[in-house]
Amino acid sequence: MQVPQDGEDFAGQPWYHGPLSRQKAEALLQQDGDFLVRASKSRGGHPVISCRWRGSVLHFEVFRVALRPRPGRPTALFQLEDERFPSLPALVRSYVTGQRTLSQATGAVASRPVTRQGPIRRSFSEDTLPDGPAWTEPLRARKRSDSQPAGLQHMEQPTEDHPGSGASTMPASALPRTGSDSVLLKVPVPLGSIADSLRASDGQLHAKAPTKPPRTSSLMLPDASGRPPTYCELVPRVPGVQGTPPGHSCPEPEAPWWEAEKEEEEEEEENRCFARPQAEVSFCPPDNPFFLLGSQNRPLETEVLHTLHGLFLEHHPGSTALHLLLVDCQATGLLGVTKAQRGAMGVASGLELLTLPHGHRLRLELLERLETLALAGALAVLGCAGPLEERAAALRGLVELALALRPGAAGDLPGLAAVMGALLMPQVSRLERTWRQLRRSHTEAALAFEQELKPLMRALDEGAGPCDPGEVALPYVAPAVRLLEGEELPGPLDESCERLLRTLHRARLLARDAPRFREAAARRLRGFRPHPELREALTTGFLRRLHWGSRGAGAPWATRLEKFQRVLSVLSQRLEPDH
Repeated sequence: MQVPQDGEDFAGQPWYHGPLSRQKAEALLQQDGDFLVRASKSRGGHPVISCRWRGSVLHFEVFRVALRPRPGRPTALFQLEDERFPSLPALVRSYVTGQRTLSQATGAVASRPVTRQGPIRRSFSEDTLPDGPAWTEPLRARKRSDSQPAGLQHMEQPTEDHPGSGASTMPASALPRTGSDSVLLKVPVPLGSIADSLRASDGQLHAKAPTKPPRTSSLMLPDASGRPPTYCELVPRVPGVQGTPPGHSCPEPEAPWWEAEKEEEEEEEENRCFARPQAEVSFCPPDNPFFLLGSQNRPLETEVLHTLHGLFLEHHPGSTALHLLLVDCQATGLLGVTKAQRGAMGVASGLELLTLPHGHRLRLELLERLETLALAGALAVLGCAGPLEERAAALRGLVELALALRPGAAGDLPGLAAVMGALLMPQVSRLERTWRQLRRSHTEAALAFEQELKPLMRALDEGAGPCDPGEVALPYVAPAVRLLEGEELPGPLDESCERLLRTLHRARLLARDAPRFREAAARRLRGFRPHPELREALTTGFLRRLHWGSRGAGAPWATRLEKFQRVLSVLSQRLEPDH
């Protein structure tokens, strides 16, 4: 089995079963849409997606195209037929959440992962197949059926083959049979030929196109014995290869949208003229089925909460801060703004839009996101029903995350405000024994919270605090948003007027410096490859569904907030009852 490298670290995914025979994989897939990913022995340990569809189990080998390592680029691309992905989890997540067909010929859709039970097997010897005639062949004969490029070089070529002919042109009668495969009526495109046609040099894919696909169906038919097909033949399509003149290389793999959009925006800036805004714009993606939740879910499902707990424990605060910065930048409209969105709102970013009358929808979304993240942080502490030290460790984790989000670090001030909102929430701040344990066991974190984070948050709420794009990637816009939505400022009249002028002046500066903030955020995220599930778990739509369920998520925001606040109050009283 190949060892995952860089972006292909998929051994921890629940749907990955490691070395697993075809027969055992088929026994695990019971209903249409069930799928798993395994390492196939007959495919040299390469990942194969096994999926039950219309009563049969189909197997799809995932093509892996190695690239020359470069900073900020993946070391390999993963592909079935159409789109290429920087990692296998990204490929699986895209096909499952989008309900995309695994191949055009079969129309198979993978919808329900079959989770692995127990640790991953280390080798195929731990997954012995039933005895049979096919497995009594000598080891040398089985070696000749290797689908790896190295194995193809040692494969004996028939005397009638022309020199230089690839494995894809070998007649079916000359192809050695694999261990449990029936006689192949059609030869699938081997991985070696794909790797040759998608050569990587200096991180670029060359313009040599794959072998022309046959006109017949790409699904192998069963043999005369009626046994099911073995592997489905995929016809990978390489974007931009067809029609490329000889000697010209294809473009490099697509960079993440937060890195690739800068040149596009610069081109638009040169030809930009004023356009009247057409409609209000939302930067929150639609609530598509989430990989961790499914299409329907109840509020605060225990299994999902345990999965999220383990997911956050796997990432250190710095990594979580970058994930939060990425999602916050998208929710604010600082990064990931499409050309159509820029045309509809008449400005280049959400920092400008939120100061305009037609930014009402964006302002409401940002306020909801701030409160929803704070509720999630409070739940992380109040949901710890175990020992006192466990709750103190949860407090320490939030403090460390806030330190990783502060100016000079990730520079995500809305994320910082959400974490501080969780720590300062009445249901959390009243836990005297928990805070005492924090000061006793994690003194450094307690001091940082009291001496650095609380004064910083107080200054930000008053419309002051740091806002230089050099140390801040995403500025704190909540005071201006609340003011523009008609909320009254607290305090005496003279102080509130001064604070009003300061907040409005800060909002004008933020809109003016939006391009500089965008550059600062992209610079911090350069080369960053987010974990798909952690990134999903930090989106507003996911948290909305997690907190209130698929039915309650559509209720008015004020109603949802009131109900969840009561839930947190009950949890807080159970942990430390009032005397």
